[in-house]
Amino acid sequence: MQHRQLAPFAPDFLWGASTSAYQVEGAFDADGKGPSVQDARTTFPEGTTDYKVAADHYHRYAQDVELFAELGLTAYRFSVAWTRIVPDGDGEVNREGLAFYHRLIDALLERGIEPVLTMYHFDLPQALQQKGGWGSRATVEAFTRYARILFEEFGSKVRYWLTINEQNMMILHGAAIGTAGDVAAGDTKGLQRALYQQNHHMMLAQAETMRLCHELVPGGKIGPAPNISVVYPASPRPEDILAAEDFNAIRNWLYLDMACRGGYNPTAWTWLTEKGIAPEIAEGDLEILGSGRPDFLALNYYATATVAAPLAGEDVGAVEGADQQLAVGEDGVFRSVRNEHLPVNAFGWEIDPVGFRTTLRVVYDRYRLPLLVTENGLGAFDTLEADGSVHDAYRIEYLAAHIGQMRAAVSDGVEMLGYCPWSAIDLISTHQGVRKRYGFVYVDRDEFDLKELKRYRKDSFFWYQQLIKSGGTEVTAA
Repeated sequence: MQHRQLAPFAPDFLWGASTSAYQVEGAFDADGKGPSVQDARTTFPEGTTDYKVAADHYHRYAQDVELFAELGLTAYRFSVAWTRIVPDGDGEVNREGLAFYHRLIDALLERGIEPVLTMYHFDLPQALQQKGGWGSRATVEAFTRYARILFEEFGSKVRYWLTINEQNMMILHGAAIGTAGDVAAGDTKGLQRALYQQNHHMMLAQAETMRLCHELVPGGKIGPAPNISVVYPASPRPEDILAAEDFNAIRNWLYLDMACRGGYNPTAWTWLTEKGIAPEIAEGDLEILGSGRPDFLALNYYATATVAAPLAGEDVGAVEGADQQLAVGEDGVFRSVRNEHLPVNAFGWEIDPVGFRTTLRVVYDRYRLPLLVTENGLGAFDTLEADGSVHDAYRIEYLAAHIGQMRAAVSDGVEMLGYCPWSAIDLISTHQGVRKRYGFVYVDRDEFDLKELKRYRKDSFFWYQQLIKSGGTEVTAA
Protein backbone atom coordinates (compact mmCIF):
# COMPACT_ATOMS: atom_id res chain seq x y z
CA MET A 1 0.00 0.00 0.00
CA GLN A 2 1.33 3.41 -0.96
CA HIS A 3 0.12 6.25 1.24
CA ARG A 4 -0.43 9.78 0.00
CA GLN A 5 0.87 10.98 3.34
CA LEU A 6 2.47 8.98 6.13
CA ALA A 7 0.92 9.12 9.58
CA PRO A 8 3.05 10.63 12.36
CA PHE A 9 4.34 8.66 15.32
CA ALA A 10 2.29 9.24 18.46
CA PRO A 11 3.48 12.11 20.72
CA ASP A 12 4.20 9.59 23.51
CA PHE A 13 6.00 7.14 21.22
CA LEU A 14 8.98 5.68 23.07
CA TRP A 15 12.25 6.43 21.30
CA GLY A 16 14.71 4.16 23.02
CA ALA A 17 17.66 1.80 22.72
CA SER A 18 18.49 -1.57 24.26
CA THR A 19 21.15 -3.60 26.05
CA SER A 20 21.30 -6.79 28.12
CA ALA A 21 22.92 -7.26 31.51
CA TYR A 22 25.54 -9.90 30.74
CA GLN A 23 26.61 -8.22 27.50
CA VAL A 24 27.06 -4.69 28.89
CA GLU A 25 27.40 -4.61 32.68
CA GLY A 26 30.62 -6.50 33.43
CA ALA A 27 31.33 -6.70 37.19
CA PHE A 28 30.51 -10.39 36.89
CA ASP A 29 31.24 -11.16 40.57
CA ALA A 30 30.90 -7.72 42.16
CA ASP A 31 28.83 -6.91 45.24
CA GLY A 32 27.50 -10.40 45.84
CA LYS A 33 26.54 -11.32 42.28
CA GLY A 34 26.44 -15.05 41.63
CA PRO A 35 27.55 -16.81 38.43
CA SER A 36 25.15 -17.22 35.53
CA VAL A 37 25.43 -19.73 32.71
CA GLN A 38 27.16 -17.01 30.71
CA ASP A 39 29.75 -16.50 33.46
CA ALA A 40 30.31 -20.25 33.70
CA ARG A 41 31.08 -20.66 30.00
CA THR A 42 34.59 -21.89 29.28
CA THR A 43 34.52 -21.76 25.48
CA PHE A 44 33.87 -18.78 23.22
CA PRO A 45 34.20 -18.22 19.48
CA GLU A 46 37.89 -18.17 18.64
CA GLY A 47 39.53 -14.83 19.34
CA THR A 48 36.62 -13.36 21.30
CA THR A 49 36.43 -12.24 24.90
CA ASP A 50 34.25 -13.38 27.78
CA TYR A 51 31.65 -11.19 29.53
CA LYS A 52 33.54 -10.47 32.75
CA VAL A 53 34.08 -6.75 32.04
CA ALA A 54 31.99 -6.14 28.91
CA ALA A 55 31.41 -2.36 28.67
CA ASP A 56 31.70 -1.94 32.46
CA HIS A 57 28.24 -0.38 32.53
CA TYR A 58 27.87 -1.52 36.15
CA HIS A 59 30.50 0.97 37.27
CA ARG A 60 29.83 3.60 34.58
CA TYR A 61 26.03 3.60 34.44
CA ALA A 62 25.80 7.26 35.53
CA GLN A 63 28.01 8.37 32.65
CA ASP A 64 26.07 6.16 30.25
CA VAL A 65 22.70 7.50 31.39
CA GLU A 66 23.97 11.03 30.81
CA LEU A 67 24.83 9.99 27.25
CA PHE A 68 21.36 8.45 26.84
CA ALA A 69 19.80 11.71 27.98
CA GLU A 70 21.98 13.69 25.57
CA LEU A 71 20.97 11.30 22.80
CA GLY A 72 17.36 12.17 23.61
CA LEU A 73 16.15 8.71 24.56
CA THR A 74 12.70 8.57 26.11
CA ALA A 75 13.08 4.86 26.94
CA TYR A 76 15.92 2.50 27.84
CA ARG A 77 15.36 -1.22 27.51
CA PHE A 78 17.75 -3.15 29.77
CA SER A 79 17.76 -6.50 31.51
CA VAL A 80 18.20 -7.32 35.17
CA ALA A 81 20.78 -9.99 35.96
CA TRP A 82 18.89 -12.65 37.95
CA THR A 83 22.12 -13.53 39.79
CA ARG A 84 22.58 -9.96 41.02
CA ILE A 85 19.22 -10.24 42.76
CA VAL A 86 19.27 -13.91 43.82
CA PRO A 87 22.86 -15.15 43.42
CA ASP A 88 21.96 -18.84 43.39
CA GLY A 89 18.60 -18.40 41.70
CA ASP A 90 16.32 -19.48 44.53
CA GLY A 91 18.01 -18.52 47.83
CA GLU A 92 18.82 -15.33 49.68
CA VAL A 93 18.13 -11.94 48.12
CA ASN A 94 21.19 -9.76 47.48
CA ARG A 95 20.37 -6.24 48.64
CA GLU A 96 23.42 -4.76 46.91
CA GLY A 97 22.16 -6.04 43.57
CA LEU A 98 18.77 -4.47 44.18
CA ALA A 99 20.47 -1.22 45.15
CA PHE A 100 22.33 -1.07 41.81
CA TYR A 101 19.12 -1.32 39.79
CA HIS A 102 17.43 1.23 42.02
CA ARG A 103 20.28 3.64 41.23
CA LEU A 104 20.03 2.91 37.51
CA ILE A 105 16.24 3.26 37.39
CA ASP A 106 16.30 6.45 39.48
CA ALA A 107 18.94 7.96 37.18
CA LEU A 108 16.79 7.18 34.15
CA LEU A 109 13.63 8.60 35.68
CA GLU A 110 15.41 11.79 36.76
CA ARG A 111 16.24 12.40 33.09
CA GLY A 112 12.80 11.58 31.76
CA ILE A 113 13.78 8.18 30.38
CA GLU A 114 11.20 5.41 30.73
CA PRO A 115 12.78 2.19 32.08
CA VAL A 116 11.76 -0.91 30.11
CA LEU A 117 12.83 -3.83 32.28
CA THR A 118 13.59 -7.28 30.86
CA MET A 119 13.54 -9.98 33.52
CA TYR A 120 15.52 -12.64 31.70
CA HIS A 121 18.01 -12.37 28.85
CA PHE A 122 19.95 -15.62 28.32
CA ASP A 123 21.54 -15.62 31.81
CA LEU A 124 20.08 -18.40 33.95
CA PRO A 125 21.77 -18.73 37.35
CA GLN A 126 24.45 -21.42 37.10
CA ALA A 127 23.29 -22.92 40.39
CA LEU A 128 19.87 -23.58 38.85
CA GLN A 129 21.48 -24.95 35.68
CA GLN A 130 23.27 -27.50 37.82
CA LYS A 131 19.90 -28.55 39.25
CA GLY A 132 18.40 -29.14 35.81
CA GLY A 133 17.91 -25.60 34.54
CA TRP A 134 14.72 -24.93 32.63
CA GLY A 135 14.30 -28.69 32.32
CA SER A 136 13.24 -28.70 35.97
CA ARG A 137 9.83 -27.47 37.10
CA ALA A 138 11.58 -26.04 40.16
CA THR A 139 13.00 -23.33 37.88
CA VAL A 140 9.44 -22.21 37.12
CA GLU A 141 8.92 -21.62 40.83
CA ALA A 142 12.31 -19.91 41.16
CA PHE A 143 11.58 -17.57 38.27
CA THR A 144 8.12 -16.70 39.60
CA ARG A 145 9.66 -15.89 42.99
CA TYR A 146 12.33 -13.76 41.28
CA ALA A 147 9.60 -11.92 39.34
CA ARG A 148 7.70 -11.24 42.55
CA ILE A 149 10.84 -9.73 44.07
CA LEU A 150 11.25 -7.43 41.06
CA PHE A 151 7.60 -6.37 41.08
CA GLU A 152 7.60 -5.62 44.79
CA GLU A 153 10.94 -3.80 44.63
CA PHE A 154 10.58 -1.79 41.41
CA GLY A 155 6.85 -1.84 40.69
CA SER A 156 6.35 1.74 41.84
CA LYS A 157 9.02 2.95 39.37
CA VAL A 158 8.77 0.68 36.32
CA ARG A 159 5.74 0.67 34.06
CA TYR A 160 6.92 -1.55 31.17
CA TRP A 161 8.05 -5.11 31.82
CA LEU A 162 9.37 -7.82 29.49
CA THR A 163 9.34 -11.45 30.57
CA ILE A 164 11.80 -13.58 28.57
CA ASN A 165 14.02 -12.35 25.76
CA GLU A 166 13.99 -14.41 22.55
CA GLN A 167 12.61 -17.59 24.06
CA ASN A 168 12.17 -18.97 20.55
CA MET A 169 15.85 -18.45 19.76
CA MET A 170 16.88 -20.24 22.96
CA ILE A 171 14.90 -23.24 21.76
CA LEU A 172 15.71 -23.13 18.04
CA HIS A 173 19.36 -22.07 18.45
CA GLY A 174 20.25 -22.73 22.09
CA ALA A 175 23.68 -24.15 21.30
CA ALA A 176 24.57 -21.11 19.17
CA ILE A 177 23.76 -18.55 21.88
CA GLY A 178 25.08 -20.52 24.84
CA THR A 179 21.80 -21.42 26.53
CA ALA A 180 21.25 -25.08 25.62
CA GLY A 181 23.23 -26.43 28.58
CA ASP A 182 24.26 -30.06 28.86
CA VAL A 183 21.48 -31.34 26.58
CA ALA A 184 23.48 -30.13 23.59
CA ALA A 185 25.64 -33.24 23.94
CA GLY A 186 22.72 -35.63 23.35
CA ASP A 187 21.25 -37.06 20.18
CA THR A 188 19.23 -34.74 17.95
CA LYS A 189 15.80 -36.00 19.01
CA GLY A 190 16.84 -36.11 22.66
CA LEU A 191 18.14 -32.57 22.40
CA GLN A 192 14.93 -31.30 20.81
CA ARG A 193 12.75 -33.15 23.30
CA ALA A 194 14.70 -31.62 26.19
CA LEU A 195 14.56 -28.13 24.65
CA TYR A 196 10.80 -28.23 24.09
CA GLN A 197 10.30 -29.39 27.68
CA GLN A 198 12.37 -26.38 28.74
CA ASN A 199 10.21 -24.27 26.45
CA HIS A 200 7.04 -25.52 28.14
CA HIS A 201 8.43 -24.61 31.54
CA MET A 202 9.40 -21.12 30.31
CA MET A 203 5.87 -20.66 29.04
CA LEU A 204 4.48 -21.64 32.44
CA ALA A 205 6.85 -19.18 34.13
CA GLN A 206 5.85 -16.45 31.69
CA ALA A 207 2.12 -16.98 32.22
CA GLU A 208 2.52 -16.94 36.00
CA THR A 209 4.66 -13.80 35.76
CA MET A 210 2.18 -11.92 33.57
CA ARG A 211 -0.62 -12.79 35.98
CA LEU A 212 1.52 -11.72 38.94
CA CYS A 213 2.38 -8.37 37.31
CA HIS A 214 -1.28 -7.49 36.98
CA GLU A 215 -1.81 -8.47 40.61
CA LEU A 216 1.15 -6.60 42.12
CA VAL A 217 1.87 -3.63 39.83
CA PRO A 218 -1.07 -1.23 39.43
CA GLY A 219 -0.85 0.24 35.94
CA GLY A 220 2.01 -2.05 35.00
CA LYS A 221 2.18 -3.39 31.45
CA ILE A 222 3.92 -6.63 30.55
CA GLY A 223 4.65 -8.68 27.46
CA PRO A 224 6.97 -11.29 25.95
CA ALA A 225 9.97 -10.39 23.77
CA PRO A 226 10.55 -13.10 21.15
CA ASN A 227 12.52 -12.72 17.93
CA ILE A 228 9.83 -12.47 15.27
CA SER A 229 10.13 -12.23 11.51
CA VAL A 230 7.87 -13.14 8.66
CA VAL A 231 8.77 -16.27 6.69
CA TYR A 232 8.59 -16.03 2.90
CA PRO A 233 7.88 -18.91 0.53
CA ALA A 234 10.64 -19.36 -2.04
CA SER A 235 8.07 -19.31 -4.85
CA PRO A 236 4.30 -19.17 -5.46
CA ARG A 237 4.34 -22.97 -5.61
CA PRO A 238 1.70 -24.18 -3.12
CA GLU A 239 4.17 -26.57 -1.50
CA ASP A 240 6.56 -23.70 -0.78
CA ILE A 241 3.75 -21.59 0.66
CA LEU A 242 2.80 -24.47 2.94
CA ALA A 243 6.43 -24.85 4.06
CA ALA A 244 6.52 -21.14 4.94
CA GLU A 245 3.30 -21.48 6.92
CA ASP A 246 4.76 -24.47 8.79
CA PHE A 247 7.95 -22.63 9.69
CA ASN A 248 5.97 -19.54 10.71
CA ALA A 249 4.08 -21.75 13.16
CA ILE A 250 7.26 -23.31 14.58
CA ARG A 251 9.34 -20.12 14.67
CA ASN A 252 6.77 -17.45 15.53
CA TRP A 253 3.22 -18.49 16.36
CA LEU A 254 4.11 -21.25 18.83
CA TYR A 255 5.42 -18.53 21.16
CA LEU A 256 2.98 -15.70 20.52
CA ASP A 257 -0.11 -17.92 20.43
CA MET A 258 0.83 -19.27 23.84
CA ALA A 259 1.38 -15.79 25.29
CA CYS A 260 -1.75 -14.25 23.77
CA ARG A 261 -4.17 -17.18 23.53
CA GLY A 262 -2.96 -19.44 26.32
CA GLY A 263 -2.54 -22.56 24.20
CA TYR A 264 -0.25 -24.33 21.76
CA ASN A 265 -0.44 -23.42 18.09
CA PRO A 266 -2.10 -26.44 16.42
CA THR A 267 0.37 -26.71 13.52
CA ALA A 268 3.36 -26.49 15.84
CA TRP A 269 1.83 -28.99 18.28
CA THR A 270 1.17 -31.46 15.48
CA TRP A 271 4.82 -31.21 14.42
CA LEU A 272 5.99 -31.73 18.00
CA THR A 273 3.83 -34.80 18.52
CA GLU A 274 4.56 -36.40 15.14
CA LYS A 275 8.28 -35.95 15.68
CA GLY A 276 8.09 -37.38 19.20
CA ILE A 277 9.46 -34.29 20.92
CA ALA A 278 6.29 -32.89 22.51
CA PRO A 279 6.69 -31.84 26.15
CA GLU A 280 5.02 -33.53 29.07
CA ILE A 281 2.07 -31.46 30.25
CA ALA A 282 1.22 -31.89 33.93
CA GLU A 283 -2.22 -31.60 35.41
CA GLY A 284 -3.12 -27.94 35.83
CA ASP A 285 -0.58 -26.68 33.28
CA LEU A 286 -3.19 -25.67 30.73
CA GLU A 287 -5.01 -23.62 33.36
CA ILE A 288 -1.76 -21.86 34.27
CA LEU A 289 -0.98 -21.16 30.62
CA GLY A 290 -4.41 -19.62 30.18
CA SER A 291 -4.15 -17.44 33.28
CA GLY A 292 -1.68 -14.84 32.05
CA ARG A 293 -2.14 -12.38 29.21
CA PRO A 294 0.16 -9.68 27.84
CA ASP A 295 -0.72 -6.00 27.58
CA PHE A 296 1.54 -5.53 24.55
CA LEU A 297 3.94 -7.54 22.41
CA ALA A 298 7.63 -6.78 22.20
CA LEU A 299 9.63 -8.18 19.32
CA ASN A 300 13.20 -8.28 18.13
CA TYR A 301 13.63 -8.05 14.37
CA TYR A 302 16.78 -8.35 12.29
CA ALA A 303 16.06 -10.41 9.19
CA THR A 304 13.36 -12.39 7.42
CA ALA A 305 13.63 -16.04 6.40
CA THR A 306 12.84 -17.68 3.08
CA VAL A 307 12.03 -21.38 2.82
CA ALA A 308 10.95 -23.97 0.32
CA ALA A 309 9.28 -27.35 0.57
CA PRO A 310 11.63 -30.19 1.53
CA LEU A 311 12.65 -32.56 -1.25
CA ALA A 312 13.40 -36.23 -0.69
CA GLY A 313 17.13 -36.84 -0.36
CA GLU A 314 18.01 -33.13 -0.62
CA ASP A 315 19.87 -31.08 1.98
CA VAL A 316 17.51 -28.91 4.05
CA GLY A 317 19.87 -25.93 4.03
CA ALA A 318 21.66 -26.42 7.32
CA VAL A 319 24.56 -24.01 7.80
CA GLU A 320 27.56 -25.09 9.87
CA GLY A 321 27.82 -22.82 12.90
CA ALA A 322 24.62 -20.95 11.95
CA ASP A 323 23.48 -18.30 14.39
CA GLN A 324 19.97 -17.44 15.49
CA GLN A 325 19.20 -15.24 12.47
CA LEU A 326 19.72 -17.99 9.90
CA ALA A 327 17.06 -20.61 9.21
CA VAL A 328 18.71 -24.02 9.20
CA GLY A 329 16.04 -26.27 7.70
CA GLU A 330 13.99 -29.11 9.17
CA ASP A 331 13.56 -32.55 7.65
CA GLY A 332 10.04 -33.04 6.35
CA VAL A 333 9.05 -29.44 7.05
CA PHE A 334 11.12 -26.91 5.09
CA ARG A 335 14.50 -26.20 3.59
CA SER A 336 16.22 -22.87 3.95
CA VAL A 337 17.00 -20.95 0.77
CA ARG A 338 18.69 -17.68 -0.05
CA ASN A 339 16.38 -14.80 -0.97
CA GLU A 340 17.97 -13.39 -4.11
CA HIS A 341 15.99 -10.16 -3.81
CA LEU A 342 17.72 -9.09 -0.59
CA PRO A 343 21.26 -7.86 0.15
CA VAL A 344 23.17 -9.37 3.06
CA ASN A 345 25.38 -7.82 5.71
CA ALA A 346 28.91 -8.92 6.58
CA PHE A 347 27.57 -11.79 8.67
CA GLY A 348 25.23 -13.32 6.12
CA TRP A 349 22.04 -11.81 7.54
CA GLU A 350 19.64 -10.60 4.87
CA ILE A 351 18.64 -6.94 5.13
CA ASP A 352 14.90 -6.51 4.64
CA PRO A 353 13.30 -3.25 5.83
CA VAL A 354 10.08 -3.99 3.95
CA GLY A 355 9.97 -7.33 5.73
CA PHE A 356 10.01 -5.35 8.98
CA ARG A 357 6.85 -3.53 7.92
CA THR A 358 5.27 -6.81 6.87
CA THR A 359 6.18 -8.46 10.18
CA LEU A 360 4.66 -5.60 12.19
CA ARG A 361 1.47 -5.75 10.14
CA VAL A 362 1.09 -9.53 10.39
CA VAL A 363 1.71 -9.63 14.15
CA TYR A 364 -0.63 -6.73 14.87
CA ASP A 365 -3.35 -8.15 12.64
CA ARG A 366 -3.08 -11.55 14.33
CA TYR A 367 -3.14 -10.38 17.97
CA ARG A 368 -4.36 -6.73 17.98
CA LEU A 369 -2.01 -5.70 20.77
CA PRO A 370 0.31 -2.66 20.75
CA LEU A 371 3.82 -3.49 19.53
CA LEU A 372 7.16 -2.45 21.01
CA VAL A 373 10.32 -3.07 18.99
CA THR A 374 12.99 -4.12 21.48
CA GLU A 375 15.83 -4.97 19.10
CA ASN A 376 16.72 -3.97 15.55
CA GLY A 377 20.14 -2.93 14.37
CA LEU A 378 23.28 -3.47 12.36
CA GLY A 379 26.44 -5.02 13.72
CA ALA A 380 29.66 -3.89 12.03
CA PHE A 381 33.40 -3.56 12.53
CA ASP A 382 33.39 0.14 13.43
CA THR A 383 36.62 2.13 13.36
CA LEU A 384 37.58 4.79 15.89
CA GLU A 385 39.37 7.64 14.11
CA ALA A 386 42.28 9.57 15.60
CA ASP A 387 40.01 12.56 16.31
CA GLY A 388 37.55 10.40 18.29
CA SER A 389 34.93 10.17 15.53
CA VAL A 390 33.25 7.00 14.31
CA HIS A 391 31.76 7.21 10.83
CA ASP A 392 29.01 4.58 10.63
CA ALA A 393 26.94 5.70 7.65
CA TYR A 394 26.05 2.04 7.02
CA ARG A 395 24.27 1.88 10.38
CA ILE A 396 22.41 5.12 9.73
CA GLU A 397 21.29 3.79 6.36
CA TYR A 398 20.05 0.55 7.94
CA LEU A 399 18.17 2.25 10.77
CA ALA A 400 16.69 4.93 8.51
CA ALA A 401 15.29 2.30 6.15
CA HIS A 402 13.74 0.30 9.00
CA ILE A 403 12.30 3.31 10.82
CA GLY A 404 10.84 4.51 7.53
CA GLN A 405 9.10 1.16 7.08
CA MET A 406 7.92 1.23 10.69
CA ARG A 407 6.30 4.59 10.01
CA ALA A 408 4.66 3.06 6.95
CA ALA A 409 3.33 0.30 9.23
CA VAL A 410 1.89 2.95 11.55
CA SER A 411 0.24 4.48 8.50
CA ASP A 412 -1.15 1.01 7.70
CA GLY A 413 -2.92 1.04 11.08
CA VAL A 414 -0.41 -0.77 13.30
CA GLU A 415 -0.40 0.49 16.90
CA MET A 416 3.24 1.05 17.91
CA LEU A 417 4.41 1.79 21.46
CA GLY A 418 8.02 2.46 20.63
CA TYR A 419 11.32 1.55 19.04
CA CYS A 420 14.40 0.44 20.99
CA PRO A 421 17.15 -0.57 18.56
CA TRP A 422 20.13 -2.71 19.47
CA SER A 423 22.14 -1.27 21.03
CA ALA A 424 22.43 1.84 23.17
CA ILE A 425 26.20 1.46 23.52
CA ASP A 426 28.72 -1.07 22.25
CA LEU A 427 28.66 -4.35 24.12
CA ILE A 428 29.84 -7.94 23.71
CA SER A 429 28.24 -9.59 20.69
CA THR A 430 27.09 -13.16 21.17
CA HIS A 431 29.16 -14.47 18.25
CA GLN A 432 31.84 -11.93 17.34
CA GLY A 433 32.78 -10.44 20.70
CA VAL A 434 33.71 -6.77 20.98
CA ARG A 435 34.64 -6.38 17.32
CA LYS A 436 31.04 -6.62 16.13
CA ARG A 437 29.58 -3.33 17.32
CA TYR A 438 25.96 -2.18 17.34
CA GLY A 439 25.89 0.87 19.59
CA PHE A 440 25.26 4.56 19.12
CA VAL A 441 28.19 5.00 21.51
CA TYR A 442 31.62 3.50 20.82
CA VAL A 443 33.29 1.80 23.80
CA ASP A 444 37.04 1.85 23.33
CA ARG A 445 38.30 -1.62 24.15
CA ASP A 446 39.52 -4.62 22.19
CA GLU A 447 38.84 -8.29 22.77
CA PHE A 448 41.60 -8.67 25.36
CA ASP A 449 42.87 -5.11 25.86
CA LEU A 450 40.46 -3.12 28.02
CA LYS A 451 42.24 0.20 27.39
CA GLU A 452 40.31 2.91 29.27
CA LEU A 453 36.80 1.87 28.16
CA LYS A 454 36.26 5.47 27.10
CA ARG A 455 32.97 6.37 25.39
CA TYR A 456 32.78 8.14 21.99
CA ARG A 457 29.68 9.35 20.15
CA LYS A 458 29.31 7.83 16.67
CA ASP A 459 27.81 9.62 13.68
CA SER A 460 24.69 7.52 14.24
CA PHE A 461 24.41 9.06 17.73
CA PHE A 462 23.93 12.52 16.27
CA TRP A 463 21.64 11.24 13.52
CA TYR A 464 19.35 9.41 15.99
CA GLN A 465 19.42 12.45 18.27
CA GLN A 466 18.05 14.61 15.45
CA LEU A 467 15.50 12.00 14.44
CA ILE A 468 14.14 11.86 18.00
CA LYS A 469 13.94 15.65 18.15
CA SER A 470 11.89 15.60 14.95
CA GLY A 471 9.46 13.03 16.34
CA GLY A 472 10.60 10.55 13.75
CA THR A 473 9.88 12.71 10.72
CA GLU A 474 13.52 13.31 9.73
CA VAL A 475 14.25 9.71 8.86
CA THR A 476 16.47 9.98 5.78
CA ALA A 477 20.06 8.78 6.04
CA ALA A 478 21.49 11.83 4.25
